[in-house]
Amino acid sequence: MDYPVALYLQDAHDIRQGIDLVRHAEASGFDAVWQADSRLVRDAVVPMAAFGASTNRIRIGSGVIDCWTRNPARLASTFSTLDDLAPGRMICGLGAWWDPLAAKVGVDRSRPLKVMREVVTAVRALLNNETVTMDGFYVHLDGVELDYVHQERRPKDVPIYIGATGMQMMELTGEIADGAVLNYLVSPSYNERALAALELGAAKVGRTVADIDRPQLVVCSVDNDRQAALDGARLLVTQYLGQQPHIMKASGVPQELLDDIGEVLTWPATHDEVVAASKRVPDDIVQMITASGTPDEVCAKVDEYVAAGATCPILYPLAPDVRAMIDVFAR
Repeated sequence: MDYPVALYLQDAHDIRQGIDLVRHAEASGFDAVWQADSRLVRDAVVPMAAFGASTNRIRIGSGVIDCWTRNPARLASTFSTLDDLAPGRMICGLGAWWDPLAAKVGVDRSRPLKVMREVVTAVRALLNNETVTMDGFYVHLDGVELDYVHQERRPKDVPIYIGATGMQMMELTGEIADGAVLNYLVSPSYNERALAALELGAAKVGRTVADIDRPQLVVCSVDNDRQAALDGARLLVTQYLGQQPHIMKASGVPQELLDDIGEVLTWPATHDEVVAASKRVPDDIVQMITASGTPDEVCAKVDEYVAAGATCPILYPLAPDVRAMIDVFAR
């Protein structure tokens, strides 16, 4: 295992526990930590700041925040501030969100490709210390700049990554982004199509897929008891089968299973409903789209994602002992 690895955190641990885990990951040679904007539970920016203030080397990414609910000028201001805290270590990861959550909070996800292009263009220019005027479909800025008062005016070194799932968004990512955050709960074979789409986009601007960083979220459930590891991942797999079937479909999960789960599980769902629906999810589906099992099995599955084009697996720990997972992948 000679590739870099990263840690992924959502809201399973309080922020102080998260700080301890990130410090342990940094001491264990991890390259980065990615913090999710997890539905309407935990904002990504606050823990990212906490991690930046508590570490010295590890990179810190938003994995990912949506492009709709934060004005692009405020996005740029936020990541400029984060860069002040941990210079050169912040990554702005953006995503196009998903329904029904977006619709439930009043966001109309019309023309997500156009919106993403406008947001990335505006945020990058603002972080590059440019004055931006844009009257687009979604972004409307009139002579806007990051109007620093006391600090030095300088471009901020904050790369922009896009968390893409569909192939059109993947192609756009290859064209305009510094990196693609490849999604989790997909099979390694999904990466073949993803990289082909990235290549198409990259070619439009004289790049190749090798010019685009490709970290990938990988659900990771490690336990010496193999069945316990599979069961530990099954609930999350079930939740996504019911609530984000577009991701599952992209991985080749049979439509019949998606329909079956969709009959009993939507958003929001109670824990009991997820547990009940999980009994319909077979082991082979869990194994297909996660790295679950004994330490050796998990390492072998993560190797598959790297062989399929991921540059840095972002390990999403499901087992209770996160430190044990970090130790398995220590560098």
